[in-house]
Amino acid sequence: MLNIVLFGPPGAGKGTQSERLIEKFNLVHLSTGDIFRYNIKGETELGVLAKSYIDKGQLVPDEVTIKMLRSEVLKNESAKGFIFDGFPRTNAQAEALDAFLAVLNTSITLMAALEVEENELKERLKKRAEVSGRSDDADPEIIANRIQVYKNETAPVKEFYQTQNKFVSIDGVGSIDDITNRLFEAITKF
Repeated sequence: MLNIVLFGPPGAGKGTQSERLIEKFNLVHLSTGDIFRYNIKGETELGVLAKSYIDKGQLVPDEVTIKMLRSEVLKNESAKGFIFDGFPRTNAQAEALDAFLAVLNTSITLMAALEVEENELKERLKKRAEVSGRSDDADPEIIANRIQVYKNETAPVKEFYQTQNKFVSIDGVGSIDDITNRLFEAITKF
């Protein structure tokens, strides 16, 4: 089973690249952002709780995120693999994911981290806000907070996978096709 953690700051291109990885490797896409938005739109109990954090640019607590994700994995038991987009965001989440996947007799194959400079991220998020209407992409203060939260709380997860020799850094700047080719090459080498 091929299980990929696609990693990077807000605006790095995880959603775009996930689509290409899904098609190439026949994976099930699990985007915590999509899962959150689905639950928020449906006004589920977990969705309302998640929204209260997202609206402030904060991370949703681990226990809420893990419950949502676990449910989605179990809906796809016959999958050839998963691409985890936006998860794990903390070492505690990475440990919980490893433990959960071990119960299913599988594990994370690799973490591919899209590396993009901060000013580029801000420009990408502004453009995405114009197209998607996402309020969390439109407000410069929320954008800055999301990037800072990523640096402080999420970036350390790289080390978790580095210690397992499952980490690969991908230059996330350039054409979408160039970035895709870098990802494909890294995955096939693993």
